[in-house]
Amino acid sequence: QVQLVESGGGLVQPGGSLRLSCAASGNIFNIYAMGWYRQAPGKQRELVATMPSSTIRHYADSVKGRFTISRDIAKNMVYLQMNSLKPEDTAVYYCRLDVINIAYWGQGTQVTVSS
Repeated sequence: QVQLVESGGGLVQPGGSLRLSCAASGNIFNIYAMGWYRQAPGKQRELVATMPSSTIRHYADSVKGRFTISRDIAKNMVYLQMNSLKPEDTAVYYCRLDVINIAYWGQGTQVTVSS
């Protein structure tokens, strides 16, 4: 019913920036939250940022002050602006959409931060 497609990942040097985009399509009603998660090799998938409402944003301590989550309801898009990237930010980043107690996930986009 709902599909999410991430884009914008790639290879960037430490201190650089990337902007991830997530396009949602399908039957979308009663959105409870939109967010970004990431999973590094050998690690559990972890929360990066969530936006449970138009005014509330939550960030992992590791990205607070560097990443910004935003959304464009009219375009069914959610974004993650990532600044001052560090090698430890390297991971596959996943878009998540929560609709009526159901979580939908995108396929993920690779972000690699390396000098």
